[in-house]
Amino acid sequence: MGSTIARLVREARPGARIVMVDAGKAIGDTPGLHLHDVPDPDLWERYNERVASGIQGMYTGSGTAPRPAHDGRRPRPGMFRPGMVRAGEFGEDAEAMPAAAIAWNAGGMGVHWTAATPWPAGTEVFDGGDPHGWAADLRTAQRVLGVHPSPIGPTEPGRVVLDVLRKHLAGVGPSDRAPQPMPMAVQPATQGPTPRTGPSLVFPPIAAGGDDRFALYTETLATSLLVDGGQVRGAHVRQVADGTERDVLAHTVVVCADALRTPQLLFASGIRPWALGRHLNEHAFITGRVLLDLDRFGIDLATLPRPRPGEFCTDSLWIPQNGPDQPFHGQIMNTTYVTGTGHPLAHSVGLSLYSPVESRPDNRLVFSRTETDAAGMPRIGIEFTYSRTDLDLIDRALAQVQELAELFGPFDPATERALLPPGSSLHLTGTVRVGRHDDGTSVADPAGRVWGFENLYVAGTGAVPTPVVANATLTGAVTAVHTARAVARRTTAPAH
Repeated sequence: MGSTIARLVREARPGARIVMVDAGKAIGDTPGLHLHDVPDPDLWERYNERVASGIQGMYTGSGTAPRPAHDGRRPRPGMFRPGMVRAGEFGEDAEAMPAAAIAWNAGGMGVHWTAATPWPAGTEVFDGGDPHGWAADLRTAQRVLGVHPSPIGPTEPGRVVLDVLRKHLAGVGPSDRAPQPMPMAVQPATQGPTPRTGPSLVFPPIAAGGDDRFALYTETLATSLLVDGGQVRGAHVRQVADGTERDVLAHTVVVCADALRTPQLLFASGIRPWALGRHLNEHAFITGRVLLDLDRFGIDLATLPRPRPGEFCTDSLWIPQNGPDQPFHGQIMNTTYVTGTGHPLAHSVGLSLYSPVESRPDNRLVFSRTETDAAGMPRIGIEFTYSRTDLDLIDRALAQVQELAELFGPFDPATERALLPPGSSLHLTGTVRVGRHDDGTSVADPAGRVWGFENLYVAGTGAVPTPVVANATLTGAVTAVHTARAVARRTTAPAH
């Protein structure tokens, strides 16, 4: 999200001076490079081994059951290797959302994400009454993230899967919301791995330099904002390695840390509107897997597509949500299992459904005034439950996973289907939500400007005010587009 703002501000104001502060260190030699594309073979192997499940919570090490509450110890940030750390292990009280995680590395979640970029529709959209402007901003976000409509598949089995799903779901939504290939921030390639978009691809000076009006400070934690009435003069920062502290001054300040740490920084700075941390949202995550019945569909085992080197799936497909008739977002990642010598054994259809969760102020982050987490910031307590409506939809989603899986082959819901614990998707939203009116229910205006401040902005998934059913990155990037435009308008060249 920060790299998107930097990119768009630079496009609009070439002379602006931009400083980016990131608490993490680079994984490997290149800040902000997606781990799918790192040249280090050991790093590359470790990443691909962990991402192979296609399930974010399992990538971070979460299982399908809640883990014990944090035991009260406070490890130092230096004890963590760069990467994803579960919020409970970072010192937060995350028992209610045990799979929630924090990216403790330069580039944040942007170097880990699966790069799926389905576009929002219906109740996910917050266009402020300007659908044409929203569509233009969505296109800008897609351009900046390098979104392609069909970079992974469909292979021949993938086309079979899509054909079956389209027939089964015919009539539940408009044609552009029918089952289709998953749009992804992935660069298509004729052979070998397909490069993913990371922050360094969005804004190349993060990795390559060459911009004398841009500075990146890694391993530098912003501990508070320098509040001066209705202005913010910059941020107080601390070097993670040695504890050295200093002030970084700025004409305009944008906080896009993530849905947990953006409100945490505002709280630490004494900026504490009622809505801060509230309306925490994450869709429920139901996952399943079924082996394709090759005989039923007339597919020869020997002709099954092999996964390309560096890719964990042969097809990445999408079932868009379509309102009450089809309220679930489907993410389908298929793969062919092979022997050690590369001979195909079976073809797996991975079915994940995301079920919408109501946006309620009681689902929230609570910040301690006395206790701190591993980074020395106000400890976060997560309060999160499913409503009766949410639970009814989860039951429907569990049934639909079974219904869809049985279209493709024999399926045992007891062993091949699971409701993952809250936080597993890592698609957290709403904690610094934007709104059209300063009525206490939002933290910022539609451009991300925090209410009561002239030059303080927030952006990212935390700013999204709607219950998002699909992967949240593209929707979050739209907030970054809004914020970048507002920042560019108030920025003169050269900037301070």
